[in-house]
This record gives sequence, C-alpha cells and structure tokens, in this order.
Amino acid sequence: MASPETSAPATTTTTVTTSPTTAPAATVRATPAPARRWIHTYADFARSPEGHAALLGFFGALMITFGGFGAGAVRKQDPLLEAMHLSWLRFGHGYALSTIVIWIGVLLMITAWVRLGRTTIGTGDRPGAEVTLNELRAIVGIWIFPLLFAVPMFSRDAYSYLAQGALLRDGIDPYKYGPVALEPGVLLDNVSPVWTTTTAPYGPLFLLIGRAITTVTGDSVVAGTIALRLVMLPGLALMMWAVPYLTKHLGGKPTVALWLAVLNPLVLIHLIGGVHNEVLMVGLMCAGVALVLERHHVAGIVVVAIGVAIKATAGIALPFLVWIWMLHEQERRAAQRAAEDPSAALPDDHPDAARPSEDMPHPAWTFAKIAGLGLCVFAVVLAAASAAAGVGLGWLTALSGSQRIINWLSLPTILAHMVLWVTPFQMDPVLKITRALGALALVVVLVWTWWRFRHSEREAVLGIVIAFVGIVILSPAALPWYYSWPLALAAGFALSTTTLMVLVGLCTWLMLVFQPDGSIGLYDFLHVALATFAAVVAAMSLRKVDPLRLRAPAEPATPTRS
Repeated sequence: MASPETSAPATTTTTVTTSPTTAPAATVRATPAPARRWIHTYADFARSPEGHAALLGFFGALMITFGGFGAGAVRKQDPLLEAMHLSWLRFGHGYALSTIVIWIGVLLMITAWVRLGRTTIGTGDRPGAEVTLNELRAIVGIWIFPLLFAVPMFSRDAYSYLAQGALLRDGIDPYKYGPVALEPGVLLDNVSPVWTTTTAPYGPLFLLIGRAITTVTGDSVVAGTIALRLVMLPGLALMMWAVPYLTKHLGGKPTVALWLAVLNPLVLIHLIGGVHNEVLMVGLMCAGVALVLERHHVAGIVVVAIGVAIKATAGIALPFLVWIWMLHEQERRAAQRAAEDPSAALPDDHPDAARPSEDMPHPAWTFAKIAGLGLCVFAVVLAAASAAAGVGLGWLTALSGSQRIINWLSLPTILAHMVLWVTPFQMDPVLKITRALGALALVVVLVWTWWRFRHSEREAVLGIVIAFVGIVILSPAALPWYYSWPLALAAGFALSTTTLMVLVGLCTWLMLVFQPDGSIGLYDFLHVALATFAAVVAAMSLRKVDPLRLRAPAEPATPTRS
C-alpha cells in the first residue's frame, strides 16, 4: 500500500461550460484539500487486506481489554465492577469466559501481526502490496488505544510501581523499605505478596514518576494504572522513531524493523497492557544509540543515562557506545588528514578501535578521554535524578530481588531442575550453585562480547544485542517482556525470512506461556504444548498463507465447448 505522502490523488482538471448569456467556457482547476486526500488515502487502506488485518488486531485488543476485567491482574477488591454488577466475571463460569475472551483476543492480534508481516517482508500472495511506516505507526496507535484502559495484563507489576511511588510520596525511602511500610490500604493490598517486602530495583527517575502519579491520583489504582500507561507512551514514541531509524546504520528495512520490534503483540500486550517500565527504558536506550550513531555522542549518552535512571539494564549499552565514539574519532582524524594532504594513505578498511593506527596512535589514551567524558556525563545525570528524588544508590543492591522469580525461562533454573531429576538434592542449594555459575558465565560473555565487537558501528550494536540476550538467558530470573531489550536493536539489521520466522515463533511462544493474571503457565504441560503449536503455526504463516492447508483447494475451471 502506498504511503500517504506518495499516494495522494493527482490534481484534477474540470471543464465548466457556462451558458451563452454568461461568460465563455472556462477551465477551472480544483485541487482536493489535504484533509480530503488524507481521508481518501486511509479509506483505501481500510478497504485493503492490510486494513482488514489492522482492524482484526484492534478487535483483538478490545477483547483483551474487556476480558481482562474478569481474568486479568484485577484488584482483590473491585468496587467498580461491583457497582456495574459485573463481579460475576471474576468467578466460576464468568472467569472461564473472561479467560477465553482474552486468549481469543491475543490470537487475533498475533494473526493480524503475522498477516501484516507477510506484506511487510513481501511473502504474501499479493505481489507489490506493501505497508508504509506511517501506516504501521497508525496501526500501533489503533492497537494500543483499548489497552490504555485495561486492567494490568499478564503481570501485577503496576501495583508495585504505584506502591513504590507512594513510599517516596510519603517520605519513605523505597531503597530501604518495601511496600509493606505503607499504611494498610488498596495500594498495599494489590501488590504481589512476593514483592511486599522487596525494595525498589528501579532508578530514581522512575521513582519520581511514581511519586508524581500517586500524588495526583492518590491511592486509586485505576487512575494510577492509566496514568502510568500515559506516562510510558513517550517511550513507545521513541521506539517508533528510533527503531526504524537504526536501519540507516544497520542495513535493515525500516518497515520490517517497526513491524518486528514495536507492532509485535509481545511488546504491545506486555509493555503497554502489562504496564512495564521497559517501554521507557528501551525507547530511551534505542534513541540514545541512534544519536551516538549520528555522531551526537554526548547527547546520546545523556539519553541512555536517563534510561538507566529508569532501569539499570540500559547501562549495558554504554561501554559499546565508547567503541562507536572512538571509531568516529578515528574517521574524523582520517578525513582531516586527507583534507590536509590528498596524497596521504587511505584509512584502514578494517578499523579497530583498540589498535594503534596512523590516525589514532594512542588508542588507550583516546579511550581514557572518551570513556572518562562519558562516565562524567552519566554520573551527572544519575546524580541529578537521585538528588531530585532524595535517594541514594540503594537500587543497585535491590537488583538481586529478582532472584525470587523462579521459572523455566532462565538457564540456571533449567539446569537446577535437570540436576534434581537425577539427584536427591534439594532445590535451594542447587539453584544457588547454578545461578553462581550463570553469573560467572554472564561476566565472561559480557567482557568477551565488548572486546570482540569493536570494529564497526554494526559490530558494536550487534554486541549490545548479544549482551542483552546473555543477560536474559543467564540471569537468575527472566520474564517474557525482557526479550524486548535485544529485539528492539536486532530488528534494525537485515534479517532473512528464516530468521524472522524464528523470531515470530519465539515471540508468539513467549506471549502465550504466561497467564492473563500474571501467573506462570510453564508448569502446565498442556498449556506449553498449545503455546508451542501456536508458535510453530505463526512462524510458518509468515512464509505461507495457509501452512496447515485448511482452505479448500480451488476447483479447476471447466473448459467450455466452442
């Protein structure tokens, strides 16, 4: 489908012939107004198969929103549903019906996403069809609109965010005390029991956001949840800008990147529906990387540092950005040398940010200056955020709180379960050992990746992706939405159809293995089997319109006699 910028109807010429008693015949040029062109363009899109897929995803989001009132991560006491006489949705047959409605909505969104993906990557049954960036961005807005008013979906973290913000509002340091320090009430009641005594693992800027929201909304979890989503929308906007923009440097296709990393149901349902601060962290991290690639080095580091002040994971990108800055400095010096002496030797075709060269004879000294400047900028941003929040660096020690999560998405947890299958040991001591081994392996992976991927911009960004994947797999705990970290940057590369199929299958599986109320479905064999089947079908559907051959074959035309 052509973009709105290129598919506007041409200027029309209308010939108007007046009566003999008036003026002679004249030619009047009438140009449709921009609003009319816009309406015609999007009306054409709405009538296309891509428009139908967009509408299908919207209905899926509506079903998730309405089903969530009964089977989502609802409040323990919900006077709003009681006032509307809808409390029956939370129990018995009502709960089962709500759950079915949610899962149908999720499957509709995944189906619509895959259909749009076929058109985006060119594997559909309509050669020449396409979806533009503006159309994909509009679809993102259409799909998330119903989710803005849903209860928290597939996670109860939103209640912890509000409780931690309320702690800061009430003058209690969230880095020293968990939500249990709050006065008994609706905020504390809805925090997941595992997190009531856990201190905040988030950055000071996010605590400031929570304090501002709870100051305005008080203890209303409904208004607080909606406000959290609205505050996180700028992060989604940054993703919609930065992810396609990264393809300029990484070699991918902007529409494919946006479709994979932003329109993805795993991202929209978990990050927006589930109200996770990864939206802000990932958006800021991607924008910072894009700025550094455009040689706005200090500005990029400031933006990434702001992302760290939301959630510490964004800081993984900073050491790799130092390599990019050094490569740019090497290129700048080479260009300056060539301008001064055109007969000088050409710069190295295989640059190495850590190797001495004619343009950078002392890379260690250059590294020290660039890394020192970046560290100072980073420290100033964090110090300013901490001073504004009136807290220290206690959030760094609180990061270990994630060890309370035990599921099969973490490799150390998988290894611990495998040991228990063949030995009489208990879970806790074995898990401590496997997690220690995982932490050691993670350090090795991070150091090796940082040193190995230093020869080009693309290598450095690929190093960030690998580092994020290592963190997700080897950390003590992993959750489905954590995969949005590497996915946002990986989408900028030129990916084969086979790779995209694997990613579609993985994202679909991760979307389906958690329950709508936030509980884990990984220990239910039937649940995992159905999720795996759906993931395989989704992956195959990216290449074939009907991978299961459910459609009746078209009957051959009967020849007619002359």
